[in-house]
Amino acid sequence: MVAHEIRRVEPPLRLTRRGRAVVLVLLALVASLASAVLFTTASRADNQPATAPPTLTVRSGDTLWDIAARVRPGRDGQAAVAEIRRINHLDGYGLTPGQILILPRT
Repeated sequence: MVAHEIRRVEPPLRLTRRGRAVVLVLLALVASLASAVLFTTASRADNQPATAPPTLTVRSGDTLWDIAARVRPGRDGQAAVAEIRRINHLDGYGLTPGQILILPRT
């Protein structure tokens, strides 16, 4: 006598009404998040001006302190010098005539 293996046939996977509702809510959530990200990124790009930052060409005798006083009159000179150095990636305080510095926006 030959023993036959009996396989249990399982019905195909079906979503219940609650399962369909959960899937639809998740899809709607993903779609709304994606559209929010896209529209937020697009609106930020529109709001930013496409103008170049202000620059200054260093003249003979110019110092960072003089330039900082011209750029930020009446404000803390040390903070203005630090900002100019940071923006231009300057290690020291020395300037060369003809050097172009990017200035902070006012």
